[in-house]
Amino acid sequence: MTSAPATDPLPPQVFPPTLREVMLRPRWIALLAFSLLVAGALAWLGQWQLGRAVDTSPPEPGMTEVVQPLAEVVQPGDYLPEPLVGQRVEVSGTWVASDFIVVSSRFNNDVEGYWVTGQLRVAGTDAPTSIAVATGWTASIDAADAAAADLRAAAEADPTAVVQITGRLISDEGPSVPPSGVDPQTLTRMSPAMLLGRWHDIEGLDVYRQFVTSQTAIGPLEPIASPAPDERSRVNWLNIFYAAEWAIFAGFALYLWYRLARDAWEKEVEDLEDEQSEALAAGAAESRD
Repeated sequence: MTSAPATDPLPPQVFPPTLREVMLRPRWIALLAFSLLVAGALAWLGQWQLGRAVDTSPPEPGMTEVVQPLAEVVQPGDYLPEPLVGQRVEVSGTWVASDFIVVSSRFNNDVEGYWVTGQLRVAGTDAPTSIAVATGWTASIDAADAAAADLRAAAEADPTAVVQITGRLISDEGPSVPPSGVDPQTLTRMSPAMLLGRWHDIEGLDVYRQFVTSQTAIGPLEPIASPAPDERSRVNWLNIFYAAEWAIFAGFALYLWYRLARDAWEKEVEDLEDEQSEALAAGAAESRD
């Protein structure tokens, strides 16, 4: 009687780790802590951005229509805060006779024309200070040149005459390049920075970055159409969009940690299954031999 041939025992089965077990390893706990730190910083940035999205103390309706002294609204060289753009101000001073300059591409009720601007030397300041003033509008370049000549002559006749200007305070429109084929001295934007380059007697001069559009025409010109600015919304939607972006980035930091941990777990499971399959195949081959 013959005995049955002995067979090699099957290799012991090794169970793969669970996703939870992989996530609880020190390496992934440390990476989770770092991800939480990054997500917390991004969430704080989102909270900060959201706090800036709602104006808790907006200017009162119609505040821009209350005439204020120019010096109480902005100082020379300072930028104008957005709530004050279009603010009605008053300022007094004397004209610099040589600096009445025409600016083109000015629209009055959708009609294109010209402004005549002047350098007003502000009264009552410690240092010489000037602000650009748009004195009025006309549809004709000839009329604008004639008005500039008249204003120049009047200022030359009485250079110490103090004038009181009331109008809207507007931010610099920025420099521009004149169109091709025209006089290179042509100005198409109301830019105090560009006007300063053509003004006289500017040594040691402080200059406002903004300009004033006079509410009443000065000289043989028409008043400039300058309606009140629209009331601003209390909600800044751009800041809300940025806050949402920070929140998404914070969530992505945590998702990235989860995705990396899951990928590591899946690779470990696949490697273990491959090892077991190879061991079973090797054992079957030995049995056939």
